[in-house]
Amino acid sequence: MTIRIERHGAVAHLLLARPERLNALTPDMMEQLGEATLALQKDAGVRAVVLRGEGRAFCAGADVGTMTGFDVVAGRARLHRAHRVIAGLANLDKPVIAAVRGATVGVGWSFAMACDLILASDNVRFGQVFKKIGLAPDGAAAYFLSQMIGTLRARELMLSARLVEAPEALALGLVNEVLPDSQLEARAAALAEELAASATFALAMGKRLFRGAVQPSLEAFLELESQVQNLVLQTDDHKEGAAAFREKRQPRFVGH
Repeated sequence: MTIRIERHGAVAHLLLARPERLNALTPDMMEQLGEATLALQKDAGVRAVVLRGEGRAFCAGADVGTMTGFDVVAGRARLHRAHRVIAGLANLDKPVIAAVRGATVGVGWSFAMACDLILASDNVRFGQVFKKIGLAPDGAAAYFLSQMIGTLRARELMLSARLVEAPEALALGLVNEVLPDSQLEARAAALAEELAASATFALAMGKRLFRGAVQPSLEAFLELESQVQNLVLQTDDHKEGAAAFREKRQPRFVGH
């Protein structure tokens, strides 16, 4: 299984388990994640969740090798799978902690930002690398980043596609804590246990208040993102960017 749920009392650990590919996400993994978030929402015995990746990376984003041959219907289905995970994590009525290390890029970074708290290893590297494969940001990245660090800095990260390492991520307010890599999982587990022992219904209602304070809603933004990204998926630049990524060469973009 490339997605697993491990239970430790009232805490559930939701694991991305494809370490040989840096937990790059396939359509099947997206589907499994959507089902997992729904199961966690329904399980009254789960009072807190930790989201983490196996191996040396949290998530290298979507597996570019699976991003070929999209028509409008297939492109919308791809985004629907990712959006189901984003909304499922963000709307979970229990605290969700992301424990991230190594490569945390693209939609993988969005999964972390959809959580309530982000704990980071000192070796973490965040990136909005969509332009390298001829895509606009997805996974509600523009939505989350604009809230977290403001639109000016968020646009710079998107336009540059540069990597953000742990010290800058902490300074910008992109993570709650930075820890030595060896301490990351223990700290996430301890914090989740502390939250699970608290008044979790009150925490759930507090999360709803935070969601209500943001306009537009996440759901409205995801619909806009679906329309935009579906157009970009049809472009020659995306086809060239995906091919260049697979062939490990520089892309030759033409602007359409």
